[in-house]
Amino acid sequence: MKTNFTALDFIVLIIYLIATTLLGIWLGRNQKDSKDYFVAGHAIPWWAVLFSVAATETSALTFISIPGLAYTTNLGFLQIAAGYLLGRIVVAYTLLPRYYQGDLVTAYALLEKRFGVGTRRFASIVFMVTRAFADSVRVFATAIPIALILGPAVPQRFVMPVAILVLGALTLVYTYHGGMRAVVWTDVLQTSVYLLGGLAAVYLLGRGVDGGWGAIFSRAHDAGKLKILDVYFGFDKPYTLFAGLIGGAVLSMASHGADQLIVQRLLAASNLRESRKALIGSGVAVFFQFALFLIIGIGLYAFYQARTFAVPDSIFPTFVVDSMPAGLRGLIVAAVLAATMSAHSGAMNSLSASTTHDIYLPISGRRADDPRTLRMAKIFTLFWGVVLLVAALLYKQQGTPVVVIALSIASFTYGALLGGFFLGMLWRRAIQRDAITGMAVGIVAMSFVVFAKQMISFFPGMTGPLTTLSHISFPWYVLIGTSFTVGIGIVSSFTHAAPPRGIPVSE
Repeated sequence: MKTNFTALDFIVLIIYLIATTLLGIWLGRNQKDSKDYFVAGHAIPWWAVLFSVAATETSALTFISIPGLAYTTNLGFLQIAAGYLLGRIVVAYTLLPRYYQGDLVTAYALLEKRFGVGTRRFASIVFMVTRAFADSVRVFATAIPIALILGPAVPQRFVMPVAILVLGALTLVYTYHGGMRAVVWTDVLQTSVYLLGGLAAVYLLGRGVDGGWGAIFSRAHDAGKLKILDVYFGFDKPYTLFAGLIGGAVLSMASHGADQLIVQRLLAASNLRESRKALIGSGVAVFFQFALFLIIGIGLYAFYQARTFAVPDSIFPTFVVDSMPAGLRGLIVAAVLAATMSAHSGAMNSLSASTTHDIYLPISGRRADDPRTLRMAKIFTLFWGVVLLVAALLYKQQGTPVVVIALSIASFTYGALLGGFFLGMLWRRAIQRDAITGMAVGIVAMSFVVFAKQMISFFPGMTGPLTTLSHISFPWYVLIGTSFTVGIGIVSSFTHAAPPRGIPVSE
């Protein structure tokens, strides 16, 4: 395969990646303890946290996968984006104030305050497993444009592994040294650059299609690509108003209220008011980011004249590598890689935070400000970096857009985590065993929903029910998991006496 990637592009790419890595290392200087390493001493301004939250959930998945989604479908994904904003508002006024009532570093410390340390450990382990799988998909997605560049120079079977290793190695370096402060500020830089890349793509597509954007929108309208609202009320279609506003809102409540990856960034703000501004503001920003990259997908549909691609996730990277001018091409590819490097870095940092504060400190009996705790935190960062890299190498490319796969993986356990928090807030009778039982049953129930198609061959006698479950679309996963968790937790609470008021409920 021939590539248009020039020497100038390589120079820009290498300089940008080295500069980002060095910036991350420099930002990590003068760290005093694990709290500084994980929440940047609660000293990050709200607007930087906003950029970081938006970059974490969009980054390369938005850049690579969302244009491909619009290319193959329409603008319906915006219905889910609207739900994301609603979910953030709920979290901002329910869970977020509780995080700021104590000096917390991880989201799951809140579960310990309500139920006990066992619930905290259970939720933390669930988060770790889910995040490891989901982030490995992110790394794989971002390796796609590197593979397009390296294609002519590397044997085909080694292209993706080499791309993944390059990406993972650079990320490990600055994450190990930089901590959360490096994660947030590199997010700000990288978000600015990849948004610039998106706007550049809009301009170039307008020039590359005869008649400009007027003609693009006309063709898109004729092909049904401009459709946004779908009032279908079934559970088998993902991009509907019903699924977007309800399923998308609950998904956002889980990702921004019960996922350590996002909560840790929100805890880096100086106070509740600043954190709330960052959280709600990120919902507005993400909506417009999705709109921008969906519009790019429509432009690509006209530019490539509805040409069929092997996988949707390769459409926009192909345009970047083949059709953007030298220099800008290198900068955009660098921004895509660096954006996921930052999201990948945040995943490693949050996984390390959960391991350190939810597992290691309670077992070791050490304090968070012990110098040995900071050393262990960095070792855990290194460990998770290797785990995520290996998982990305084992991932096999599919026809489904990577953004859908990543959201499906996250949704698998999000319901159980969010249900645990809601059970604690809404049902005082529940104690620790009710919470763990509810979350465990919620995860088992979701395994039958998420893996229904694969289970049919193992349980032929359940073909009918499993086929029905396999048709449920991913926006509903979190709501189903949350409902199971809360419902089972409530039922379990009636198997014991109600705890007296003022008595701990962690039995």
